[in-house]
Amino acid sequence: MTAGSLGLFAVLPTLPALPALPASAASAHPTARAHHVTLPSLPGPQRRTAAYLEAIRHNPQLLHRFIERMPKGGDLHNHLSGAVTTEYLIQLAAEDGLCIDTGTMTALAPPCGPGTRPAAEARTDPAFRDAIVRAWSMQDFPADGNGHDHFFAIFAKFGEVTWRHPGKMLAEVADTVAEQNQFYLETMTTPASDGAKKLAAEVGWDDDLARLHGKLIAGGKLDRLVAQARQEADNAATEFRATAHCGTDRARPGCALEVRWISQGSRGSVPEQVFTQLALGMRLAERDDRFVAVNLVQPEDGERALADYRLQMRMVKYLHGVYPRAHVTLHAGELWPGLVKPEDLSFHIKEAVDVAGAERIGYGVDLVHEDDWQHTARTMAAHEIAVEVPFTSNAQILGVKGADHPFTTYRRFGVPVVLATDDPGVSRTDITHEYAYATETYGLTYPVLKNLARASLEYAFLPGQSIWRGNPTRDGYHLVSACATEQPGSTQSRPQCRRLLANSPKAKAAWRQEASFRDFERTFGSGH
Repeated sequence: MTAGSLGLFAVLPTLPALPALPASAASAHPTARAHHVTLPSLPGPQRRTAAYLEAIRHNPQLLHRFIERMPKGGDLHNHLSGAVTTEYLIQLAAEDGLCIDTGTMTALAPPCGPGTRPAAEARTDPAFRDAIVRAWSMQDFPADGNGHDHFFAIFAKFGEVTWRHPGKMLAEVADTVAEQNQFYLETMTTPASDGAKKLAAEVGWDDDLARLHGKLIAGGKLDRLVAQARQEADNAATEFRATAHCGTDRARPGCALEVRWISQGSRGSVPEQVFTQLALGMRLAERDDRFVAVNLVQPEDGERALADYRLQMRMVKYLHGVYPRAHVTLHAGELWPGLVKPEDLSFHIKEAVDVAGAERIGYGVDLVHEDDWQHTARTMAAHEIAVEVPFTSNAQILGVKGADHPFTTYRRFGVPVVLATDDPGVSRTDITHEYAYATETYGLTYPVLKNLARASLEYAFLPGQSIWRGNPTRDGYHLVSACATEQPGSTQSRPQCRRLLANSPKAKAAWRQEASFRDFERTFGSGH
């Protein structure tokens, strides 16, 4: 295990060929004329792969299998507690002897009193199990229901489960990510949560942010919190490796996944707590390379989140000046007309970009409702500030999908776009579904899907030099000179390329994906 990951890279086996096309689709395979897609400039295997996608585009089963097997970069917007499958959370609750309040379906610590049932009874009572699944996820949630409120209420219901076993949860999530042919995960968590609350209450609020930061670090208080968070990460890593059998002949797929942590701050909390959590997260990112960035979570439309939004952006700006090596990604624009007052739709993404200096934006759904949004989009494009797009979550929480979603607007302005899952356990989705949805809804071609996967590693907070030169979103993905003549996956390469890959985790992850793309496209070499 490297200092910055929970597993070492491993070479994936060559993928088996996809099933042959049905006769009706096979006739369209050579040129994909039925979809009016021109692909002559692509290398042979990539052109045939692209043509295959056009031929099976309207066959959901084949499309899903194609995208499932396609390399899909990394997941950059993922909340650990919401990423775990509901079924696994129920299993953990049963193993820990937890109870379920039968009125609210909330997990509680034992003993089980009146109005509760042991979570273990879900093993033998399917109706009880199904009720928990519906309460702890978006399963069977009615289309005309309030998805926003149900979604955000879920986390408190299983909170008693998730704090106990972060390593076990990560093992389950990492397996899913690896099995989806992804190579990297940035997952969000709240380090030293109780300690941060206590320290914030002890220090209190001060409008002078520099003075407030001074109070946090005085006497080593914040450093003790950093040490606590690092110990938590050590414990989680130990639990992860034991659960996933890493380093043994029974090692699970997740052992090979590169994982980094993003520290969450709770934007609905009092200002001193938000500031303390952000300061902790940034100090962690400069002291421990397992932690890479900070983010703000909880509903952006909450009363305090709205009232303190500009203050919180100033907090991030100040602290980023103190901790310049920490990265910043922010949920911003997770809003829609009718959810908040018009004035609250007018500036959130802009402030996250212009004031807080966010390097990525999560959601960004209300873009075109903001004042001078074109300027914001051009700024994001010029500075390569990527937007993290979890389509299923956007639809469930905000009811925004299809033509209403700004996905095509971001792409038209040249803003880097990465597809993500957000809370796939809660949403009952996975990254394959997100790519398939984008393909079906927006008519994306294989080269576009390939570049979306590349973008999810290019704009990851992995350290080191990229294998791509310049601004690949604007100029296309072209290898840097050190590796320009090399074949990904080859054991023979020039010393310059070997040095780049040895010294840069970012380059290593991207090179691994390029080798996987080569193998993926070779499965179509003989045609179908």
